[in-house]
Amino acid sequence: MTTIAVVAHIGSTLGGGLEELREVLAAEGVTDPQWHEVSDIRAASERARRARKDGADLVFVWGGDGTLQRCIDGLAHTGATIAIMPAGTANLLAANLGIPTDLRKAVEIGLHGVRRPLDTGSVNGEHFAVMAGAGFDALTVRDADSGLKSSIGSAAYLWSGALNFKALTVGANIVVDGERFFQGELSCVLTANVGKLLGGIEAFENAQPDDGILELAVITAKNRIQWTRTLGRVALGSAGDSPFVEVTRGRRFEIRFAEPFLYELDGDPRKAVRRLRVAVDPGSITICVPSSSSEQGTRP
Repeated sequence: MTTIAVVAHIGSTLGGGLEELREVLAAEGVTDPQWHEVSDIRAASERARRARKDGADLVFVWGGDGTLQRCIDGLAHTGATIAIMPAGTANLLAANLGIPTDLRKAVEIGLHGVRRPLDTGSVNGEHFAVMAGAGFDALTVRDADSGLKSSIGSAAYLWSGALNFKALTVGANIVVDGERFFQGELSCVLTANVGKLLGGIEAFENAQPDDGILELAVITAKNRIQWTRTLGRVALGSAGDSPFVEVTRGRRFEIRFAEPFLYELDGDPRKAVRRLRVAVDPGSITICVPSSSSEQGTRP
């Protein structure tokens, strides 16, 4: 018999809210799930681990990609399965897996969908599911604060991005699977586990969340004109054709910066560091998905 828990960020919204979630679960016979509400997503990891320790083998995660990342970090390699309730601003992992922003349908997928083992990436030992980025990307995430996101949604990232077009570059050295890939000045470095990023843009066309590989992009754009050209290429799905982008794939990346550089995991900023140790962790988490997104070799 499945034991179910809910870990919910109370600042996130979907449908009729957590009250409707209780009602829908009850209608499915889940009348007394473990229930954990957090006001700060940083507490979600510990709550997810507690739920697993208390016997939960299916954990509904209510929130955005940041909340989900914390729970994935807490549940990786524990045998627990995650059901995504996409109540955040971007919901990138849900979008990549075909999970709709519809409360009742998301619950149905959580209870009756396919359980799909997925890779995660890790940065300095912390798991992520969608992407990690340093530099321009991390500044954009940092400046799209919760108040702005609450007011204008995903457009907050576009607004904050425009504020950071003149972000400084930093010297960097990047080694991919033991071989030097890049040395020079960069303004942004991204590593991703999935292909679709903000706005449904297919930034990494070959990315699959269960292929044991991570994508890597180094961006050297330095000003508004160069960034506009770069983002135009990204929007067209041809980022690799930009003179300001270098892309590759691999299992392990060693990234060193000449000075501390801000980074983010799944849309949640972290402190500036001078070194990022990135690795893929194959099959480390299981997610409930619609049956169509579990087919081998296809993307929803």
